[in-house]
Amino acid sequence: MLELPNPFANEGGVIRLLEPRDCDLEELVDRVLSQRYDKPFVIEDDGSRCLYFTRAFIQSEMRLADPFALEFAYTRKMMGFLLFLPEPRSILMLGLGGGSLAKYCHRHLAATAITVVEIDPQVIAFREQFLVPPDDARFRVVRADAAGFVAQCEDRPEVVMIDAFDRDGVAPSLCTREFYEDVRDLLPRNGVVVANLVGPKAERLAHLEMMRAVFGGNVILLPIADDGNYVAFAFRDPAFEPRWRWIDDQAKAMRARYGLDFPKFAGKLERSRKLGYLRREMHAPASRDGRP
Repeated sequence: MLELPNPFANEGGVIRLLEPRDCDLEELVDRVLSQRYDKPFVIEDDGSRCLYFTRAFIQSEMRLADPFALEFAYTRKMMGFLLFLPEPRSILMLGLGGGSLAKYCHRHLAATAITVVEIDPQVIAFREQFLVPPDDARFRVVRADAAGFVAQCEDRPEVVMIDAFDRDGVAPSLCTREFYEDVRDLLPRNGVVVANLVGPKAERLAHLEMMRAVFGGNVILLPIADDGNYVAFAFRDPAFEPRWRWIDDQAKAMRARYGLDFPKFAGKLERSRKLGYLRREMHAPASRDGRP
């Protein structure tokens, strides 16, 4: 791993790249600055360590003072699946990034087996930079294409978390109805899918339409104002209806246990469900923002 002073103007810290020490540094820096560099890299500055595919977007952020915290709002909202399935036996995560969700689940869900699938070996190579735990009996990182792994998986995870992106957006192999059908078929009856959706509205709507079709319309959608993302929850049982009163009763204890605002998550999820936010979003003009 090569460490250099951060080359971006008016910034401090260092940049770390998966390059040999005897490479052409001038040419390397030029590729990074011009966004022609096609590998992930890390910038550490002002107490934070961030993973980038391109400088335009932060893929993952870790505060050195609290490396296991979930820094992005969408990652915190994705943990809302615990409101529906408080003690999952197993989780399948598609996409590693900087490992924020993987680390959080590993630390807080001690009885849960976790498998993380990541296609890019260079992303995996940064796992120690982000304190992703080593593989053991209940945690492993697998290098594989997410869609191919799901199609051949023999496990039955109760939760599938989808947060898989490359430098151009959502991984192309995840943009098919067949992928979502394979995910559905993995799940037991009580299973939950939670997916991070980001990018152009047409792309988000295409994924939502596939999820809605595959999961019998049983999808709850949350917009994430802080990040510009949407988080979708889909349920394997098309007849499943959340027990909102029970969820409200549990949410305060869950906030104390996990340090996340589960009462707020529960309120937004219930409003989204009752107001039909998914249906409204899919039929809304591009300029409308009727967030619950």
